[in-house]
Amino acid sequence: MLRSPSRFVRSWITAALVGSVLVGCGAPAEPASEQNAAGPKTDVTVEPVKKSLKVTDANGVTVSLKKEPQRIVCLFGLCDDILTELGIVPTATNNALLSHPDFLGKEKAKQVDVIPGGFIAPEVEAILSHKPDLVIGLEDTHGKLAPALKHATTFWPMQPETWQDSVGYLRDTAALTGRTAEGEKAEKTFRTKLAKAEQSRSDKTALVIYGSDENFGVATPETDVGASLFPKLANYPWKSRGVEGSYSIEEILAQGVDVLFVETISFGEPDGKLSQKLARNPLWGKIPAVRNGDVHEVDSEVWAKGRGTRSLGIILDEATAALR
Repeated sequence: MLRSPSRFVRSWITAALVGSVLVGCGAPAEPASEQNAAGPKTDVTVEPVKKSLKVTDANGVTVSLKKEPQRIVCLFGLCDDILTELGIVPTATNNALLSHPDFLGKEKAKQVDVIPGGFIAPEVEAILSHKPDLVIGLEDTHGKLAPALKHATTFWPMQPETWQDSVGYLRDTAALTGRTAEGEKAEKTFRTKLAKAEQSRSDKTALVIYGSDENFGVATPETDVGASLFPKLANYPWKSRGVEGSYSIEEILAQGVDVLFVETISFGEPDGKLSQKLARNPLWGKIPAVRNGDVHEVDSEVWAKGRGTRSLGIILDEATAALR
């Protein structure tokens, strides 16, 4: 990502991890203060969503359409997540989130065309071949496509950083598509689940790490949608450094992490789980989470890329179960 490499990495870009600080090295982490770490209690009230063909999102991006969009192309997981919540099947996508059983499932997902070029470089011609009314992408990754798309369709660059951002995008999309009741229901379901989870906040220390090899990253609540939930669920001793870089096992060991959630992000054919690779380091076994068998490999499609209320609901279910 251009504005925040951490978010960029979590969107499948891993150049910042390759060749960066090796395990066992690196600057000390910045532990987050636990004072008021959970923030204010989650409000379960859902304001009505009004139909509108023009919305301005939290980042100041205005989307204006002539009619409710019927053909929507998704270039990143939040789009697929939102559409699923609204009962809409995207015309085409470029990720595997829809194959998850809590979304469309493998068989139905096969019926959705896949845009070639992958997440980083989806092919413009392929996108336009679907004659979309609306194309939704990640601003820092797909914003470069805007000039090529602007004369043929409407491009909406989203940039979520927190769960509140994702809820805002859900509401805006519900307004544009006329699926207001569905949007309100999805928001209510998520807020209710989050409020319930924070009532039984664990006193354990948790951490979400991600990567493909020993050069791993740590998801931080300030820049990662999934991680933004964790201060409400447990002690989460990391905040963003402001720049991307690998973390070391020593840093995790020093924080006494009780529960680790691991996202293996592979590039091409998977070549093993991240937790298995990190186990090559003798310090790995000294981390309390490892000693106690509380290392959880999670689905990166949901945890790293989904970002929407349905994905976040799955994260809440899995995280709270592990933190009991």
